[in-house]
Amino acid sequence: MIVRIMGEGQVRLDDSHFPKLNELDDELMTEVEQNDHEGFRRTLAALLEAVRSMGTPLPDDSLEPSELILPAPDATIEDVRAMLSEEGLIPLEPPARS
Repeated sequence: MIVRIMGEGQVRLDDSHFPKLNELDDELMTEVEQNDHEGFRRTLAALLEAVRSMGTPLPDDSLEPSELILPAPDATIEDVRAMLSEEGLIPLEPPARS
């Protein structure tokens, strides 16, 4: 799966990492709902770091479509709230590939 972190670029991420990412996504969603700015900041940083460390960066000139878009590290709670779906930022299951 190709994941874009806004303002940074793309990484290729194996679907096997979804359970860990979903744990962090659930925490982030709760913090957004509770307006917990401190927890939100900490968990967003942990989520983005997990994607960076588990993924393989794509070259800057790569034009592959992103299957998942995550907020920039400096995103606000309001920015992330606007991006959330019922499942959070990360779907419960990896997108099906055609």
